[in-house]
Amino acid sequence: MKLTPVGDHIIVKPLSKEETSTFGIIIPETVDKDRPERGEVIAVGPGREMETGKRSSMDVVVGQKVLFKKYAPDEVKIDKEEYLIIRMEDVMAIID
Repeated sequence: MKLTPVGDHIIVKPLSKEETSTFGIIIPETVDKDRPERGEVIAVGPGREMETGKRSSMDVVVGQKVLFKKYAPDEVKIDKEEYLIIRMEDVMAIID
């Protein structure tokens, strides 16, 4: 199934945040921790339609990693994969 965002929405695949203990053991992100705040852009909508009839520009492109507001995304599960749908205004930074 293919997801195509509309308006100024962006589809993001959440990136797991791994932690390393003092002994070098990698501790993966678990369910009982906070929601993700970063992810990889999978699809980008055409932009919000403005009053003039033109569309606003989208500042991200597919493949970029972004940092977004913690409680902004809506979670969806398609074909056993988890995705987040967020608005362009909720993206705070692009991660290089």
